[in-house]
Parts: sequence; C-alpha cells; structure tokens
Amino acid sequence: MNEDCLKLTIYCGERDRVGGGFLADAFTETYARHKLQTSLLMRGIEGFGAKHHRHTDRLLSLSEDLPLVSVAVDTRARIESVWGELGELRIGGLVTLETARMLTAQIDTVRLAPGLDEATKLTVYVGRHEHAGAKPAYEAVVELLHARGVAGATVLLGVDGTAHGVRRRARFFAANAGVPLMVLAVGDGEVIAQILPELGAMLNRPLITLERVRVCKRDGRHQAEPRHLPRTEAAGSRVLQKLMVYTSEQARHQGHPLHHQLIRELRRAGAAGATSLRGMWGYHGDHAPHGDSFWQLRRRVPVVTVVIDTPERIQELFGVVDRLTGQSGLVTSELLPAVPTPAP
Repeated sequence: MNEDCLKLTIYCGERDRVGGGFLADAFTETYARHKLQTSLLMRGIEGFGAKHHRHTDRLLSLSEDLPLVSVAVDTRARIESVWGELGELRIGGLVTLETARMLTAQIDTVRLAPGLDEATKLTVYVGRHEHAGAKPAYEAVVELLHARGVAGATVLLGVDGTAHGVRRRARFFAANAGVPLMVLAVGDGEVIAQILPELGAMLNRPLITLERVRVCKRDGRHQAEPRHLPRTEAAGSRVLQKLMVYTSEQARHQGHPLHHQLIRELRRAGAAGATSLRGMWGYHGDHAPHGDSFWQLRRRVPVVTVVIDTPERIQELFGVVDRLTGQSGLVTSELLPAVPTPAP
C-alpha cells in the first residue's frame, strides 16, 4: 500500500475522564474497534495546555496527571469515521488532523510528492520487542538512519495502542512484546526516499508514514525560519503551526535540563500548549545512537518537545526556542489544520 492517509493526534491529560472511564481508554478502544492500521498512546514527562496548568514528572504531587499524546494513522475514510465517533466525546484537549503518505507491505522506490523533497519526517511503527535480524527492530532502524546521514531519530514508546488492527496494551508482569512504538526521524527527502526499500525489507510488516517538514535549526545553526502561514486554509478551516524540538535529557541551558527550560519559558510566553516526551533510544546530529544503560548514573535518552499555536504566535515563540537551543537540538516546523472540538 502506498497512499495518502490521515494522522489524528489528540493531546489531553492522564486523568481526563468520560462516561465513568478514562478518556485515553476511550480513544484506544475506538481505534481497536475500527481496526486501525496503527495507534499509539504516549505519556509525556512535562507540559501544559489551554488552562496553562503545568504537569510534570519532576513533582510528585502532579505526577498522577501527566500529559498524554494519542496518535492514530490510517486511510482518510477510516480516520474520518473514527473522528465522527470520537467527536461526540467532550474532549477538552487539542485535536489535529495531518495528511501523510502511508507505506505498508512491500515498499519499492518512492517518488516524493512536492514539498517532501525539501525535508521529510519519517515515522516507522513497530512493536517494542519486534526484531530485525538479531537486533530489536527499533535499534536496527535507527542504526540504518544514522549510517545514511539522516539528521536525527527518536524512539517513542507507547503504553497502549493498536498494531495492524489489534489492540496492544502494556501490563505489569507481561513481556509487552507487541506494544507499539514509533521511530520518528527527520532528514533530507531524497536520502530518506533512497532508504525506504531497504527499510521495508528489514521489517516483517512495515508500516511507515512520510510527512512534509521544514528544518529550522540543527545543532545550534539556523537552517530556515518557520513558514509564514495564513490564519485559515482556502476551505476556511483554522490553521495551526507546530514546532518540534529534538534534544536529549542531558542537554542543559544555564545548568537546567533544556526540555524543562523550554516548557517553563514557553508557558511564561503564553504559548497555547507544549508537551515533552521522553524517548528510549535515538540520536541527533553526529552523535551515535544511544539510550538508557544499567550502568549509567544519568539518563542518556532523547527528548522531543512539541509546541502548537497559531502561525502568528509561532513566529514569536520561535524566538524563545531559538534562544534556548543556541548550542544543540534539532528544530522543525509543520502546518496542521485544527479540528473543532466541543467545549468541555
């Protein structure tokens, strides 16, 4: 399969509830019932939303209500059907729908659509303990991307989700082999296009998406400014813009963790919302792939911080991100239409 798809992303809180249960459970149950190709529920480590309440795993009293990010990917018709059902829920968080190119089964040489040749965001969905040869699949994918010069890759682990239509949920005292994760990478579009056949061949059931992205900064060096976008699309729907900052847990700004400083300064600047997600493996720039090790006293894992606001505000907020990422990090920008949701 090589066709256009939609990616539905919902940002909410861990303790948000609906109908006597948790809102996040309602998402994944709906995705499983519709047998979506893939979905992934990820727990953030810090963030804030429209009400500007800060939630972080750094403070014990707030650690029971961490931010959640739910991502679901399938054909346009199936995602629209799912959203038709979920739209009836009282979702107080942010919902976005993004277009992407979805590749499954046998993957041949891909001709990139206009815009993807500038820079491409590649996402590979695999199971936590799925293997490619003798290595975990996510390690093999990251190793290949690094060897081919892709700018950066981060592995984000899910706590719930669906894989090829079947729900996979993390549980205590279980191997959790099928719990989905995503390998999120950014690089030159032509380079990624050349890797795709090899990438597909190493996986048993490849599921890959391609999205257009603009690289704004890399290792402290400016590449481009975020695009100046209209307030609305031609059809009249509201337009939002997303900044993604790829760093590591060890990255610092004035002696403090960089991702923590990003959340604090973006909240102070009045951003509509921002969420930091801790990865389990990855790299950016020329650094070798790395992750947690039993013998390390400090964690060496990647962190991704997502910032979403109007195009006008993103132009201002990029100044905050620019100031804090003067020496490290990969910063990208993307266009995404907002999806109206009922008031909570």
